Amino acid sequence: MKRILIIGATSGIGWETAHAFIREGWHVGAAGRNTERLALLQKSTPEQVTVGRIDLLDPQAPDQMRALIGQMGGCDVLLNCAGIGYNNPALDPGREIDTTRTNVEGFTRIMTAAFHYFRQQGGGHLADISSIAGTKGLGAAAAYSASKRYQNTYLDALAQLSRTEHLNIRITDIRPGFVDTPLLREGKYPMLMSPKKVAARIVRAIRHKRRRIVIDRRYAVLVFFWRLIPEWLWERLPIHTRS
Repeated sequence: MKRILIIGATSGIGWETAHAFIREGWHVGAAGRNTERLALLQKSTPEQVTVGRIDLLDPQAPDQMRALIGQMGGCDVLLNCAGIGYNNPALDPGREIDTTRTNVEGFTRIMTAAFHYFRQQGGGHLADISSIAGTKGLGAAAAYSASKRYQNTYLDALAQLSRTEHLNIRITDIRPGFVDTPLLREGKYPMLMSPKKVAARIVRAIRHKRRRIVIDRRYAVLVFFWRLIPEWLWERLPIHTRS
């Protein structure tokens, strides 16, 4: 039975992805801050689920991660689903800083811990849910789009590091479009996808060890054209996500 540790498994994409891997027959280590939701997940399939509290903002998060992996009996894949973001054109500094702390500081803390674990183990698979928002800076979500660009670049760097050091650590950068989760409840977004659909694509991407994937095809086309828009035009586009 393969073993996956999912951080941020208590809601949204992480919750649906945990259930999808359970259905696939994997042993799932589920982590997050909401202990009630973790208990509910474990109760659904106790023989396949091990749970533990991990807070990416806690300096002890790497120790929490290693403790949970020990309870699982090892780990083949670590998937980070934890993250926050706000529709914040007013640039409320509290929201911008909260986003940066979770999506940059917390992300870096757990990615480095997982990379070290797989390096010592002799290999493994490290995956993260970033976003198509990292393609270009979105004025309505400055910190969120910038933090996702950071994640994209960091994962690129880890992939190169693994290759150059012959570590056999696979990296998967998962970039969904807009997903119907509590994260997007403050605005009006086009082409909303269901978390279940996204979870199914995530399972497939990890099973096939994809290096990078945009979910879904509509967003892959959108991202392609986004990249072609020159800077002078992008800065003049009235892109808003508020209702």
